[in-house]
Amino acid sequence: MVALVSPRRVALLAAALLAGCAASGGAPDAATPTPMPPGRLTASGTYLAGSFAAAETDTQAAADFLLEALRLAPDQPEVINRAFLATVLDGRPEAVRIARRLPENELAAMLQAGADAMAGRWDRAETRVRSLPRQGASQILQPLLLAWVQAGRGNIDAAMATLRPQLEGNRPSAIAALHGAMIADLGNRPLEAERLVRLALAHSPEVNLRLVQIAAGILGRAGKEAEAMKLVESISTGGDDLAMLGTPEVRRRMLQDRPVNSAVEGMAEAELALAGALRGQNAPELALLLARLSLRLRPDFVPALLVAAESLMAEQHYAGALSMLSRVPKDDALYPVVVVRRATLLDRMNRPDEAIATLQALATERPESLQPAARLGDLLRARERYAEAAVAYDAAVARAGDGPNTWPLLYARGIALERSGQWPRAEADFKRALQLSPEQPYVLNYLGYTWVERGENLTEARQMLERAMALRPNDGNIADSLGWALFKLGDLPGAVKWLERAVELESRNATINDHLGDAYWAAGRQREAVFQWRRAVTVDPEPKETPRIAAKLRERQPTGQP
Repeated sequence: MVALVSPRRVALLAAALLAGCAASGGAPDAATPTPMPPGRLTASGTYLAGSFAAAETDTQAAADFLLEALRLAPDQPEVINRAFLATVLDGRPEAVRIARRLPENELAAMLQAGADAMAGRWDRAETRVRSLPRQGASQILQPLLLAWVQAGRGNIDAAMATLRPQLEGNRPSAIAALHGAMIADLGNRPLEAERLVRLALAHSPEVNLRLVQIAAGILGRAGKEAEAMKLVESISTGGDDLAMLGTPEVRRRMLQDRPVNSAVEGMAEAELALAGALRGQNAPELALLLARLSLRLRPDFVPALLVAAESLMAEQHYAGALSMLSRVPKDDALYPVVVVRRATLLDRMNRPDEAIATLQALATERPESLQPAARLGDLLRARERYAEAAVAYDAAVARAGDGPNTWPLLYARGIALERSGQWPRAEADFKRALQLSPEQPYVLNYLGYTWVERGENLTEARQMLERAMALRPNDGNIADSLGWALFKLGDLPGAVKWLERAVELESRNATINDHLGDAYWAAGRQREAVFQWRRAVTVDPEPKETPRIAAKLRERQPTGQP
């Protein structure tokens, strides 16, 4: 859609605006921008400050500045456009008023179509939707919106006819099938809804939570409750956050609740579908725009709140993302997922104690779920609080049992135990993880490398590392482990070969450069060894490594070199 500003264009525009500020002597420092508040700048200054804030995805400041710029320069087209985008991104009510001044803007047409639909002006909404071009992103969205507008007018047959071209042929559109199923479900056509939702399930690239929510309800209302429950179970057995949704209450609600209760909510669903796709394509600003449009139609739409929060999070606007998530009520099915996202945000905002307390509270509230304890372990391990992480993983492993999907938890706990000096327990976890899933290269690598470092089981460690290398031939850390094992076993040619390969793959890893230096020295290549050690101390080694490498540089000089 032409009117949706791409991240690249925003970045280029910001660069041009900042250059203009510098030329006029009025630019804030790029590293520490300190824009003046609205009302104390000229129209151009306010516009530049707002554009800078927009480039930084500071939606609140951008909207404040650009609304002020619009007040000061109400007839400037670029100011109107930028103010419109800023108010949409920040969820401001002024966006609808500004949209009326942009007759050729596709985003403005979508916003006004939604406003018309909410007011029951379906004829006007249909005219606006038909004006959207069927190319680019609009090629997916326009027929979905049009079908929902037609459903809003009570014409289900016309809605189905609009979607039919996308449902025919060998590769029907899963998203069109899903929306057709929801329209049929809303129109009390259970057999047609069931047929279309099965088509969506068959052709979707992945079975995600929203698809399961919609499909389970439609199948349940079509009398296929056992099949619907099996579908819900499919998301409650994995190791990700969605497994927290497998409570009996959530399952019951998935079968009973309609995900869409009106055509307006269906339009919100269509805009969210494209927002999610753009989010997956690393286009967070465009995803945020569409999520905001969706939330205008359905302010309490939790999946849209999640997409908006994740888009803000991708732009490192953690406070805004946290505020977005605070709107999710505790009784929503997605609340546990939201709590985990909130903990992640708090940790990134360097508020680890709050993040830990958040996950601990969720673990107490959801004793049947292993995810809160597992996420707590991950957070503590990332902060190098290994002993505490091991305790958190203990709870997660106890809840998970000893099934084949437990190996990632055992691997994570093994790392925490090894780092906290509890090697016998760590070794047992790694071995058990490999019993459950023998072909896991990172488990093979961690256990094999640790055995090498400890001087234990060197032959078996070498075999493990050779297998890991075969599974991940371009992993520099595994190449380093294999090279170091060969060094310990006295195979210097083999050690040099694999350590050189490791440095090629991970050139800025201090440990790998240090290992290659040791191998060169042992092989009589002293000058090359010194070069690698010097490089190792310049690529951000761990604090404990620096003095050890520095000592080698002092004590080992190539023959004939002062």
